[in-house]
Amino acid sequence: MLIGEYIHTIDEKNRISMPSKFRKEMGKKIIITPGLDSCLFIFTIKEWEKVSKRLADSSTDLSFLKADQRSFNRYMFGRAAEVEIDSIGRILIPDFLKDRIRLKDKAAIIGVEDRVEIWNDKIWSQNQAVVEKQAGELAEKLGNEKTK
Repeated sequence: MLIGEYIHTIDEKNRISMPSKFRKEMGKKIIITPGLDSCLFIFTIKEWEKVSKRLADSSTDLSFLKADQRSFNRYMFGRAAEVEIDSIGRILIPDFLKDRIRLKDKAAIIGVEDRVEIWNDKIWSQNQAVVEKQAGELAEKLGNEKTK
């Protein structure tokens, strides 16, 4: 399970060190793709295969016939990149993904169970401040959805 929050510096070549705890679980190759809420998603190859199958799934197995599914699949697959973790645990974040979330000097690397998220560290802090204030309400809402 991928959990925890780490703040790491981005070097001049757009490389960032993955936390050693994550590297042990992720392997040598990973998939990095645009995420939701102003972050990037990182999946292991195995988890990406599961996500890919779920995104392509439809009752007729013709997901390309559904406009919303086509659009979202383009978003996720079109800008995805297979990236190797180098011998000292760094990954190279492609410029188009780095620019998308305005990464500059530091990034927040967040373990979220089955994926890792990369955030602009300032946006991550702002997001967490908002979520912290709403945590009780969110828990209540999610708890009520489970009992329906």
